[in-house]
Amino acid sequence: MSSVVRPRNEGPPSSPSVSATTKARSIAVTGASGFLGSNLIGMLEQDERVRRIVAIDLKPAATGGEKTRSYDVDLTQPAAEGRVAEILAEEQVDTLAHLAFLSSPTHATAWAHELESIGTMHVAVAAGHARLRKFVLWSLTWLYGARPSNPNFITEKQALRAPSGEPFFADKIDAEDQARKLSQRAPEMVVTVLRTAPLLGPTVHNAITSYFARKIVPTMMGFDPLVQFLHEADAIAAMHLAVMRDAPGTFNIVGDGVVPLSMAIRLAGRVAAPVPHPIAETLTGLGWISQLVEAPPSFLKYLRFLCVADGRKARSEMGFRAAYSTREAVVDFARAQRLREVNLLSERTA
Repeated sequence: MSSVVRPRNEGPPSSPSVSATTKARSIAVTGASGFLGSNLIGMLEQDERVRRIVAIDLKPAATGGEKTRSYDVDLTQPAAEGRVAEILAEEQVDTLAHLAFLSSPTHATAWAHELESIGTMHVAVAAGHARLRKFVLWSLTWLYGARPSNPNFITEKQALRAPSGEPFFADKIDAEDQARKLSQRAPEMVVTVLRTAPLLGPTVHNAITSYFARKIVPTMMGFDPLVQFLHEADAIAAMHLAVMRDAPGTFNIVGDGVVPLSMAIRLAGRVAAPVPHPIAETLTGLGWISQLVEAPPSFLKYLRFLCVADGRKARSEMGFRAAYSTREAVVDFARAQRLREVNLLSERTA
């Protein structure tokens, strides 16, 4: 390996005499400047069991404090594997939370593939070289796919059947496969995969929040599937729990309860606009090409069919229970959205 790369926020390296005990944890976070990464780092800064936080991203986490060291690493580059392994060894990291994933589809599919699929391979191999004790991966319940044959509540045993031709899903499915291979190569390592339901809340921004932010929300004529969301605060809490408590395996992280899509739209203070499916496919395709809509046509399946996950395994084995229900997550998002709209109107009329 090359010489050790120092973090951007200068400071002496960690003392080799400090071991990764329950009271002296050294935790690395990839995607540190993203929503989940920055909020997780903020929680870890306040956790007395953590002595060091290693932020790995192209930008530093705004929530980083005295415990945090930021490293500028581009996971899409071939040298990322060696550099990450070097950082993990130097900082005596025992746990890595891999959160460097997109929360919304992008037109830059080649770059997204390098980040999520190839980038996860780099990080997983580096974790093996560094002999980490724990590896935590962020994933999505959307990967189960929306299908008319889905059960009412999908358990972690069901295969991932999201549209394989959609890069947003395919790259994340491949990332989960990389985590599975890591657990096989290093059976002594605790490998945890958290599949979160779509996130809603007052500050998170993703394809779902963009969808519900529209005054007129398109739906599929003749369809009103049950939907399930996870409040942003619960997503952060679940990630923190997975980092601090050993729970190997894959877990659905969901809010309690479900609501029909039509009710979610009403709770958000929006108006539904039913569109025949064939017309919606054409319009969405054109809108995606023109960058006027938040997701490609493959996402229309989630407006037609059920994709609701069972959260019982996370409750029984991880001890996770969402503080917000699906309904409450929508209401909290709507309250913040209305406040933003009022403030924007005030600025325009001032």
